[in-house]
Amino acid sequence: IMVWLRRTTHYLFIVVVAVNSTLLTINAGDYIFYTDWMWTSFVVFSVSQSTMLAVGAIYYMLFTGVPGTATYYATIMTIYTWVAKGAWFALGYPYDFIVVPVWIPSAMLLDLTYWATRRNKHAAILIGGSLIGLSFPLFNMVNLLLIRDPLEVAFKYPRPTLPAYMTPIEPQVGKFYNSPVALGSGAGAVLTVPMAALGAKLNTWTYRWMAA
Repeated sequence: IMVWLRRTTHYLFIVVVAVNSTLLTINAGDYIFYTDWMWTSFVVFSVSQSTMLAVGAIYYMLFTGVPGTATYYATIMTIYTWVAKGAWFALGYPYDFIVVPVWIPSAMLLDLTYWATRRNKHAAILIGGSLIGLSFPLFNMVNLLLIRDPLEVAFKYPRPTLPAYMTPIEPQVGKFYNSPVALGSGAGAVLTVPMAALGAKLNTWTYRWMAA
């Protein structure tokens, strides 16, 4: 019974943390896509999202020791964000008001690294963390190119119904970054590795807490 209870609690824990990290990560950058400075904020979005994914995904992957847990974590985040998207749409906002981030492919690369290196923790941190940082901006930019332009939505949506902080500002497109994907990938590849290491360290602390 205790073994079953521990396993059940641990999977529920994954769900709870994934849901909460989704809330944090939406506020960190998702709504930015609605404004007309979205391209210059893409680097900030990429770094915040990829580091958030790296911490949680590697934490639970090492906790279970099962390749595939990172993808499971990213899937929960994705589903919950689609629920949030539906909630905004039900409130009368346009369908493209929220762009759901593409976490799953990057998490799959982390799982693949862990599996291919025969569950080597350090390889997962170095290689898997780098792959998350490198791939996340690419997957999300491809996703943005395949949907209706949020910049177009921003200017067509009636101003009076917008919250004050969401009112479009003077366009800043392309003012700071010539290649937001390249800069996001470069910064992400550097920053996700120490964040992945932090996730691994949190794993160690969790085991000590469970043993107490």
